[in-house]
Amino acid sequence: MLTLGVNIDHVATVRQARQTVEPNPIAAALLAELAGADGITAHLREDRRHIQDRDIRLLRQTVRTHFNLEMAVTEEMVNLALEVKPDYVTLVPERREEVTTEGGLAVAHQIDRVSYAVTTLQGAGIPVSLFIDPDLLQIQAAHDTSACFIELHTGRYAEARSESARHHELESLKNATAKALNLGLRVNAGHGLTYWNVYPVAQIPGMEELNIGHSIMARAILVGMERAVREMKQAMFGALG
Repeated sequence: MLTLGVNIDHVATVRQARQTVEPNPIAAALLAELAGADGITAHLREDRRHIQDRDIRLLRQTVRTHFNLEMAVTEEMVNLALEVKPDYVTLVPERREEVTTEGGLAVAHQIDRVSYAVTTLQGAGIPVSLFIDPDLLQIQAAHDTSACFIELHTGRYAEARSESARHHELESLKNATAKALNLGLRVNAGHGLTYWNVYPVAQIPGMEELNIGHSIMARAILVGMERAVREMKQAMFGALG
């Protein structure tokens, strides 16, 4: 059964704009779970532009579904994950000047570094997912690290400007998923998915979870968190509209 992981980073983005205490991402996570979210995702960036260390520790204590910690492949982040023990970790690329994550982790170009992080975390009982582009070379490299999961970067699909380009990117996601499953990897996906483009990705055979943040948070500002999460789950299964 396909599940929905709700990324709550942008609740913290609004809070940090004023360096205050609200809105509270912990409360947002609770409301998302009450509305049917199957998991909560938060990205602790090195520059702490939104989610803070305290948020991560509180989320670990309060999330009742599963807690996915997104983080860069650094010693600092690995040590923090070993302390907090999220339900799983997603390793992502990170550049300080980017607005949001711009592409997948180049696993094949740093396989020793990534493998060390994977081995360290999974040795402590924390399953690891690698956020990668739907590229067969990167999928093979992900398998070679012994990671349990991959999360396919859906940005090119979401940003496609024509129907033919969108179809091409969707086929890439399908082929990447099939390759990963054949290698024994479990497959999630996310980035740029919205209420209007999520259904075709949700239909890919073998897809386990979609991690979605910005679209849900943008809608939640207008209609509330519970309705925004509920409607995204409806969109995933073609029941919205």
